[in-house]
Amino acid sequence: MPTLAEINAADQPTFVALLHGTYEHSPWIAERAWPQRPAGGYASLDALKLALAAVVDSASRDEQIALVRAHPELAGKAMVSKTLTAESTNEQGKAGLTDCSPAEFAHIQQLNAAYNARFGWPFILAVRGARGVGLHRDHIIATFERRLAGQPDWELAECLRNIHRIAELRLADAFGVAPTQGDRVLDWAEQLAVHSDPGYAELGQLTVTYLTDAHRACARQLMAWMTNDCGFDEVSIDAVGNVVGVYHAGDATGAPQADAPRLLTGSHYDTVRNGGKYDGRLGIFVPMAVVAGLKAAGRRLPFGIEVVGFAEEEGQRYKATFLGSGALIGQFDMGWLDQLDADGVPMRVAMAAAGLNPQDIAAIRRDPSRYLGFVEVHIEQGPVLTELGLPLGVVSSINGSVRYLGEFIGMASHAGTTPMGRRRDAAAAAAELALYVERRAAEPFQAEAGGEPAVCVGTVGMLEVPNGSINVVPGRCRFSLDLRATSNAARDALATDVLAELGAICRRRGLHFLLEETMRASAAPSAPAWQARWETAVAALGLPVHRLPSGAGHDAMKLHELLPQAMLFVRGGNGGISHNPLEVVSNHDADLAVRAFERLVEALADQPVAAASH
Repeated sequence: MPTLAEINAADQPTFVALLHGTYEHSPWIAERAWPQRPAGGYASLDALKLALAAVVDSASRDEQIALVRAHPELAGKAMVSKTLTAESTNEQGKAGLTDCSPAEFAHIQQLNAAYNARFGWPFILAVRGARGVGLHRDHIIATFERRLAGQPDWELAECLRNIHRIAELRLADAFGVAPTQGDRVLDWAEQLAVHSDPGYAELGQLTVTYLTDAHRACARQLMAWMTNDCGFDEVSIDAVGNVVGVYHAGDATGAPQADAPRLLTGSHYDTVRNGGKYDGRLGIFVPMAVVAGLKAAGRRLPFGIEVVGFAEEEGQRYKATFLGSGALIGQFDMGWLDQLDADGVPMRVAMAAAGLNPQDIAAIRRDPSRYLGFVEVHIEQGPVLTELGLPLGVVSSINGSVRYLGEFIGMASHAGTTPMGRRRDAAAAAAELALYVERRAAEPFQAEAGGEPAVCVGTVGMLEVPNGSINVVPGRCRFSLDLRATSNAARDALATDVLAELGAICRRRGLHFLLEETMRASAAPSAPAWQARWETAVAALGLPVHRLPSGAGHDAMKLHELLPQAMLFVRGGNGGISHNPLEVVSNHDADLAVRAFERLVEALADQPVAAASH
């Protein structure tokens, strides 16, 4: 079993020999990595992984395709003839591919043939999966079928990402390194995902909306883990359903100090409909694992750690969003209690059924003088980190956003008899607006002197022609606008230009429009000192520091109004997809997130900071 010290001291032949089998039949990767070793050697096994991956990513397309082709087909001829490498035999065996039924084997053979015919290389999937213990054959086949429809360039990149994951698992086996903290996080995610709302649970889909039976079961489970598995000193459910766990600070003798300042952290445990297992929940599990480690070591820090599982963030059952984090900053609107869900149940009735008293909500507002700040760990929910091959990223800002619902109003007319130049086509106007939004949002917004250019995104996510017909020029078309940017100034400039174009389109086409602003949220730039702490923690793991904005909203953007905040993103698999059952985080990436959080709190303990005044 090699060690990192041996890797760092090895000459090129020894280096290549020590890494034999990491990449299937491809010693050239180690050969090219050897002369690029840092002067002081690799700081961590994770740094070595990234260096090997960088060699592949910088290789020519022909070399990359050759690497893909060096891998055997899943349940293919090499498996039947028992000529797989030991590593591939282990991987396909763990996934149960060596035990396929005749029907399953025949289906996989058909998929292999179809995939090779379409792309010209074998289908690559890290069949040991995110947890490293093997994917079920049904999952493998479903992924195979889904990726058959992929675009070739994207599919080649996805094959390479899976090859890097295979290499990561092989290196962990070779070096005897187990991501135990990451395994624990993934196990919690799997166990919490057994709770799902009726209508979805029967379909094997994950949906947990505010104060349903499944939601309340999740709260009880989180409380049990915080109490029994992690050793929090105080665990409770507050007046909006937030699960709150507190691990007290310790004095010089290690005795608990309940009145010491605290670091506030957490995320939400509700989900979108048919969502993923990690959105929100990852940000609860990671600090839970950190507290469990402190408790197991009998350690306390100069500050307490307060982990909040926010009861609601997604706005799925009721129109109000951020109910959990909003209550902590004193922004729970009592008028929301009269909102009805799809079954006509008022929020106040749902809260009463859960044993919650709305009159107690005002009392849970946090006093910022008691807290050092707020940090949140979250799955990225996007493709940036996965395309860069980086497990962690530091959030620079949470985008500000504005949303509108609108309608173009023209004139419905006969599709055959109305000349093209005389149409008042509402759908064509909406299409023109959508293309303008795409174009305008892609333009850089130059910040004031000394600042970085802001990043914008714009989406027309809903288009509807009421009572549309194939032979009628659309007289009405409803649409939505979602405009976001890393600064309020950029968001407002984008909105101003889009609304101006909306008016211009109507004038050109002889239409008019209706428009309602439905939501406006301010950008939440990370507090520089707290962003720097995340950056230091990531760098200490031997990883590059990559900064990126968050296009999605998070509980941190609410706490931003009360406390300094900063976020850490964790790479998602399957191209970074989220709000989807395909959402996934690997055990190694989850382990890195726990270790980064540990580094952050250790640094805070060494260099204490004052409680916030925000």
